[in-house]
Amino acid sequence: MARPATLYICQSCGSSHNRWAGKCESCGEWNTIVEEAQKERPPAGLDGRRGKVIELHALSGAAEIQARRKTGIEEFDRVAGGGLVAGSALLIGGDPGIGKSTLLLQVMALLSKSARCAYISGEESLDQVRMRADRLGLKQAALDLAAATNVRDIIETIDKKNFDAVVIDSIQTMYLDTLDSAPGTVAQVRASAQELIRAAKRRGTCLLIVGHVTKEGQIAGPRVLEHMVDTVLYFEGDRGHSFRILRAVKNRYGPTDEIGVFEMAEQGLMEVKNPSELFLSQRQEQISGSAVFAGMEGTRPVLVEVQALVAPSPLGTPRRAVIGWDQSRLSMVLAVLEARCGVVIGPNDVYLNVAGGLKISEPAADLAVAAALVSSLSGVPVPHDMVIFGEIGLSGEVRHVGQAEQRLKEASKLGFKNAMIPSPTGKKALSTGTLKLTEMKQLKDILPLFSEET
Repeated sequence: MARPATLYICQSCGSSHNRWAGKCESCGEWNTIVEEAQKERPPAGLDGRRGKVIELHALSGAAEIQARRKTGIEEFDRVAGGGLVAGSALLIGGDPGIGKSTLLLQVMALLSKSARCAYISGEESLDQVRMRADRLGLKQAALDLAAATNVRDIIETIDKKNFDAVVIDSIQTMYLDTLDSAPGTVAQVRASAQELIRAAKRRGTCLLIVGHVTKEGQIAGPRVLEHMVDTVLYFEGDRGHSFRILRAVKNRYGPTDEIGVFEMAEQGLMEVKNPSELFLSQRQEQISGSAVFAGMEGTRPVLVEVQALVAPSPLGTPRRAVIGWDQSRLSMVLAVLEARCGVVIGPNDVYLNVAGGLKISEPAADLAVAAALVSSLSGVPVPHDMVIFGEIGLSGEVRHVGQAEQRLKEASKLGFKNAMIPSPTGKKALSTGTLKLTEMKQLKDILPLFSEET
């Protein structure tokens, strides 16, 4: 009898190697290659047998409208695209202790009022889940609990009990008894997820899967796991702040880059209806180096405070510290300020922070960052009732950004009176309400606002 083939699989990226090595050449990670025995398989190919003809359909046929099931938590429904779709698979990742299990327990408890739901935990015992439910005031919810890790048993339960929604917490603890590898390995995570998703789609059950994350913040396991599911959500937050952000990075049934904001309280995760008020609640007036940025997170306008501190550096190489924004983007803004506007910042330390812990990725924050930097350097505060947004080009021009009206409407609703925006490129007038607009064509046009003490 032939000896089973042995492969060495990287637990970070899933690539296979013929021999063990300390470093994976595919992803560059160290000490992630593990030996896995492979069962004998027939030679590749179709061995001469013919398959059946696939039934083809016209593109113009009527599409079935996917019914959505509301969970009762509006912020969660917003990120999911309006609710849970029958037969869909959602993957939720986040740092340890961020609140993934708490959020899903709340979602399932509320959803159990109108649907049959199950919470299957592979990490906690039934008593631990019940203690959390008691602390959250959800002990009376009609939610079925189970502590199991065998995928074969879980699929049989889903088939027999006919659940509408099932939570798997977490996929790294699940295993198939047909594989020799340990739970959490690439082979087990990939195969377990595939079988669970196939069973959920066959029964029309909504499957919510919890995934661990690596030290880089990515969902652990093979990258194909994110391709297999319909929706990928990341639960973000800073332990130093009480709020958490649920962010969609993939959604086949709704918009991506949508966010939901929650606040961690004794009763669990509470919805934040107006995130802008939360992010601006502790903002101080007449402080230099502070500017309010009107950003967009998916379809939702969000106002956040951008703080900058420019201070003389005692070091030969000045520091550049950034929290909540792209550091390379900050370097570009600093270079444009020096080369195009004549603002000398080079010998100073620069610290930039997005207050509240929100992470900003859109380039529309360039103008707000530049205003905060010049304000800190000059000591002249940005007007307290002004919001700012706009993208900066390398030649110093201020570029137009999308969804300007939604940003301005949100600012007007929160009581702001002024807005610094790029000069409109079209003939259509912006609906600004009571806001007074200050249009910028070049970045150097902001310097007169801070010329009192420069």
